[in-house]
Amino acid sequence: MFSTRARYWFFFAIFFFNVNSASSDQPTNFDDWLVDFRASASAAGVSERTLSVALDGTQPLPDVIAKDRRQAEFTLSYWRYMKRVNSRRIQKGIGLLKTHKSLLQRVTNKFGVPAHYLMAFWGLESNFGETFGGYRVIPALATLAHDGRRSKFFRAQLIAALKILDNGDITLGRMRGSWAGAMGHFQFIPTTYQAYAVDFDGDGKRDIWNNMADAFASAANYLSSLGWDPKQRWGREVKLPKHFDFSEATLNDWKPLSEWRRAGVKRINDAILPNIDIKSWLVIPAGHKGPAFAVYPNFRRIMRWNKSILYAISIGHLADRLKGAAPISIARPKNYRRVSVEKVKEIQARLNSMGFYVGKPDGVVGKNTRSAIRDFQKRENMPADGHITVNLWERLVGK
Repeated sequence: MFSTRARYWFFFAIFFFNVNSASSDQPTNFDDWLVDFRASASAAGVSERTLSVALDGTQPLPDVIAKDRRQAEFTLSYWRYMKRVNSRRIQKGIGLLKTHKSLLQRVTNKFGVPAHYLMAFWGLESNFGETFGGYRVIPALATLAHDGRRSKFFRAQLIAALKILDNGDITLGRMRGSWAGAMGHFQFIPTTYQAYAVDFDGDGKRDIWNNMADAFASAANYLSSLGWDPKQRWGREVKLPKHFDFSEATLNDWKPLSEWRRAGVKRINDAILPNIDIKSWLVIPAGHKGPAFAVYPNFRRIMRWNKSILYAISIGHLADRLKGAAPISIARPKNYRRVSVEKVKEIQARLNSMGFYVGKPDGVVGKNTRSAIRDFQKRENMPADGHITVNLWERLVGK
């Protein structure tokens, strides 16, 4: 068996080799890359007319790369991220549920996704249609496809976006969206649009930009395809028992809710949990001093829309608030100190040097970072919550 340190260098060597291998296949000059891409898009069936109209004169957008490296879901703390579920958004969502009641009922009847969840997605994705994003989708996607980090994924998105133009679903001038190429009321990426967009009103177009019937139905169709269960909720805030093993609060392993109940996990009001065998996981997004949630399969389906735990909690909580539920019970501690991206990088580098494999220090708290922190915390007899704090930085970096 390899030692912990040997495993670290083994994985680091694989990571370094793969990064360099991938980058060697990627033309460094954008214009050269674009020539190669045009040939691939043509072979994939995009017309020469669309290629010329959409790609001639295209240049990369430098701020797109900067935004890709600083995504809110992976750089903001739980406390800052959850400010998105605010009173203004809740009240507006409640009003829009009434405005679109008849349409939403028809969409729910067909696809099985309750209206308050659709409203929550709409509210957080585009602020109820107020913010589609001002980026030209084609240059944004070309920038990301040329970049080495996720070039394969964004190359597929760019080809899909060109096919949407080819099909006449929207004009090039109106094809604007987020820096990552997400579009419309529910911020569909191009491949999601191709697979799940719906012409719900039967006018011959799948219009997720201007037609609320198509927009709601497309979002519901996507969630339904992910296996949304209309009989289940997303999860709930819970109270953990004293001496709880925080290393069990992870999405890696599930337990029946009845087992968490036997372990002493309760509803936030101290009532007992339902004695049912639904799959459930415990998550503690702000560490052991913050709120805890028991989450169910619909939570994992939200995470297939967006892989962020914070995003999934915010969707579920906003949906609950639209139905009249109370705010999350635990507020941000008064002595809370934010951990900067630079400090996260320093923690990651220090963990790597100690043999707790993280990968390249990038300031993003992903599953490798959380796992490495948990391993360190266990060794030091600390609550193994996998959470980054200023105290952890002080202990690891020694400043």
